[in-house]
Amino acid sequence: MARFVIYGAGAVGGVIAGRLFEHGYDVVAIARGAHREAIARDGLRVESPDGVLVAAVAVVGGPEEIAWRADDIVLATMKGQDTAAALERLQDAAGPDIAVVCAQNGVENERLALRRFADTYSVVVQLPATHLVPGVVVAHSTPITGALDIGRYPTGLDARAREIAAAFEASGFASVAREDVSRWKYAKFLRNVNNAVDALFDRAAGAPEVARRARAEAVSVLGAAGIDYVDDEIYEERFRRLVTVRPVPGAPRHGGSSWQSLERRAGVIETDQLNGEVVLLGRLHGVPTPVNELLRRLAVADARAGAPPGSHAQDEFLALLAER
Repeated sequence: MARFVIYGAGAVGGVIAGRLFEHGYDVVAIARGAHREAIARDGLRVESPDGVLVAAVAVVGGPEEIAWRADDIVLATMKGQDTAAALERLQDAAGPDIAVVCAQNGVENERLALRRFADTYSVVVQLPATHLVPGVVVAHSTPITGALDIGRYPTGLDARAREIAAAFEASGFASVAREDVSRWKYAKFLRNVNNAVDALFDRAAGAPEVARRARAEAVSVLGAAGIDYVDDEIYEERFRRLVTVRPVPGAPRHGGSSWQSLERRAGVIETDQLNGEVVLLGRLHGVPTPVNELLRRLAVADARAGAPPGSHAQDEFLALLAER
């Protein structure tokens, strides 16, 4: 049985590590700072609507601390802004023949991985999870923890993809091995474009007009670039019936990954890899993307300044947009 190395055991990575370990898989987690220290001392605490799991997973601070095996499978679950540096460390430590599975938001991570690793896989992640406290991750969906569809990148299937899908299925996730995984990944990307909206605007008031315009720009640039993606209705039918958020005592679901970056005052945020991708495609194909560019700038500035989530209002944003 292959060993799973979870590179970036935050919200998504931590939940996957905990569930795989719970179901008998060999797991090594890579974590940083206080989070690593807490896992090493107390185990990885996975809270869910069904109770608490404390997983005694092996934890290290970086790939250079691992005695690598030829059949190891690396699940890259770090935020997109950390991917390039993380993959460079991984290549130095494990060599270019290791299998890398990108279970991350955005569409740039797989391209970065494929430059270094021939066996690159892509995962469409629908996994509501939270990580705000060192050593603790929260899985909000039950009875299925989340959906993790997988395929080779950019297309295709092989025995390893099917093996990973089977391991996910055996560990409380839904997983389909897909030959056309990139089409599904771009459909998820259209949803992740509004992660910045979730992070920047007051959640009670919302910013529906900003969200609508941001998505419309993303749809336009994908069309201009000739990039195909799964239809909304098909995508929603797949995941709506699988992911069911339920209350977790003492751990309400406040916001997604970008919201959590601001809440933790992480100093960085994945917006360059999401809204920045829309801006890049727009510039390459002559499509204006002012909403995504302003979202990108504000999110990066707030992260660097240590601003809390929800610091902006829709009217303020639209006024700034009109001045540009």
